[in-house]
Amino acid sequence: MRSGGSAIEFDHVSKAFPGAVRAAVDDVSLRVEPGQLVVLLGPSGCGKTTLLKLTNRLYEPTAGRITMDGTDIQSLPAPALRRRIGYVIQQAGLFPHMRVADNVAVVPRLLKWDKRRVDRRVDELLDLVGLPPAEYRRRYPAQLSGGEQQRVGLARAMAADPTTLLMDEPFGALDAITRARLQDELRRIHVRFGQTVLFVTHDIEEAVRLADRIVVMRTGKVVQFDEPMRIVMEPADAFVADLVGAGDVLRRLSLLPTAAAAQPLAGSGPTAGEPTVPRSASLRIALGVLLESRSPRVVVVDEDARPVGLLDLRAIQAAGAADMTGAVRPGSLAASP
Repeated sequence: MRSGGSAIEFDHVSKAFPGAVRAAVDDVSLRVEPGQLVVLLGPSGCGKTTLLKLTNRLYEPTAGRITMDGTDIQSLPAPALRRRIGYVIQQAGLFPHMRVADNVAVVPRLLKWDKRRVDRRVDELLDLVGLPPAEYRRRYPAQLSGGEQQRVGLARAMAADPTTLLMDEPFGALDAITRARLQDELRRIHVRFGQTVLFVTHDIEEAVRLADRIVVMRTGKVVQFDEPMRIVMEPADAFVADLVGAGDVLRRLSLLPTAAAAQPLAGSGPTAGEPTVPRSASLRIALGVLLESRSPRVVVVDEDARPVGLLDLRAIQAAGAADMTGAVRPGSLAASP
């Protein structure tokens, strides 16, 4: 069941730190719709983390205002606001002297939940993030891998049923395989519960894989706020084009999912033994499968391994060679549930 998310609006928000030569966040105006997963993307120092911390009042704006479901967050006590917002950082931020169960239970206990409710919620969340309670409840953070610590951090952020999650490069310190698994877990949880998520990263591949919309920032300003495929195929300026690797065909193929170029099934459909790729896989992966299998095409399959489309070399070439005026756009496969 989806619990729903909050609408967040930034209205001409700026943040200038004393002694800085320019504002860290400079006149940002944008609206995040309820339940969207929005990625804040850009290089170090662009203002994305500052904007995130303004959302839960770890920083206070120099100008402008931020509203959550129409309420100015300045009108709310900062501690009360933060208890309504889940917060996940890169190193998980777990209390090292507390067991896993106690780390997850921090906010519910602050909210005076009774012990039975807290225990039930801890077990539910550990199950949700793939950590069996019987095995992990009594462990300390030092007894966990980096990926396990991030799972506990996500469980803790969700403990009090927040309508909003703020995530500051939560997977940045993890190896590529663990990172991909946790990205998949986050998408699964987001689809199930529907919180509004603001997710900071400097990795364009992570942004495209996760986001409903992407905010590209540079020197405190929003350069482009758009859907992932439009960021890749229609960058707003040379800075965004460089960020997505507009001149590198293989990089562009690594950002585009197979669903962006696959053709819907027609006629008799695929035959037994044809190679397959997931709908969520990149066109670069599909190209590798084509070349390795020497097959004329690959079958695109959904999350349940059901065929949903076909992809051949010509379609991949067209996607990689498309100009920046939107010659290739996500089709029906990308939009289907």
